[in-house]
Amino acid sequence: MQFSFLTTYFLPFAVCLIMFGMGLSLTLNDFKRIFTDSRVVIIGLFAQLVMLPAVGFLIAASTPLSPVLAVGLVVLTACPAGSTSNIISLLAKGDVALSITLTACSSLISIVTIPLVVNLAMQTFLGENSMVQLPFLSTVLQIVFVTALPVSLGMLARRYYPRFAQQAEKPIRWWAIAFLAIIILGIIVQAPADNFLFYILTIGWITLLLNVVTMTLGFAIAFFLKLRRPSIVTITVEVGIQNGGLALAIAASPTLLNTPEMAMPAAIYTLLMFFTGGGFALWSSRYFTAAKPSPSQPSYNVRVH
Repeated sequence: MQFSFLTTYFLPFAVCLIMFGMGLSLTLNDFKRIFTDSRVVIIGLFAQLVMLPAVGFLIAASTPLSPVLAVGLVVLTACPAGSTSNIISLLAKGDVALSITLTACSSLISIVTIPLVVNLAMQTFLGENSMVQLPFLSTVLQIVFVTALPVSLGMLARRYYPRFAQQAEKPIRWWAIAFLAIIILGIIVQAPADNFLFYILTIGWITLLLNVVTMTLGFAIAFFLKLRRPSIVTITVEVGIQNGGLALAIAASPTLLNTPEMAMPAAIYTLLMFFTGGGFALWSSRYFTAAKPSPSQPSYNVRVH
């Protein structure tokens, strides 16, 4: 399987576009919520950055995946939610501003955690002598280039060109997601039909299991800690919807892991998560209706256009 043209040029561009669109919705106040409502933010970040990779390791080790595909599954869990989660939180009537805060914070922290988690996965499943490794510093710099830099540019655009940011935020988000879907379809089309069928049968149910288990755990943690209903919805989405585009870029990019087979869990997962995320949004918006926040609990202002 070779699709270096897509992964070298179009995939990084799609990830940058998604992150730029997220930056258009951010202000510095989103990061201040870490201090004003630290309990909810810490719960969400712990679930995303600690629990999620742990679940990835557990599922990868307990299912009949090849070592390369097992690493690919963990790569996916190392990439916390992107801007897609913000859209699903909105549709599910969750706390959208909390979703934006968690996405922004986890995206910045994951710049450091991704190389650590991925290298641990390669040592675990491929062995100490694996020929493929993520050099820490260069990986951090490349992730900064495709995540933190476009987010910062988006925030600057919002600060100095608010009218442009307000008009462009929603179209850029949807076009970026559509562009990523086209890239994934292109990857699938370029794969031989028998290989694709093999991956669907081998990985499809496992990525679906990952998606359902992580959403369930996110919901359970938030519910039993008695968070507000919109916060429960948001943490469910943030924990259960991964940044498939970034995972694809890390696994398949010629400058990072350069292992196309390792990208297949992320490719199949990204297609499936739109159905599971959409189904959860439909259920939540209809039946798990938002309750009014109590005076002791801070509320968030929704700024999604």
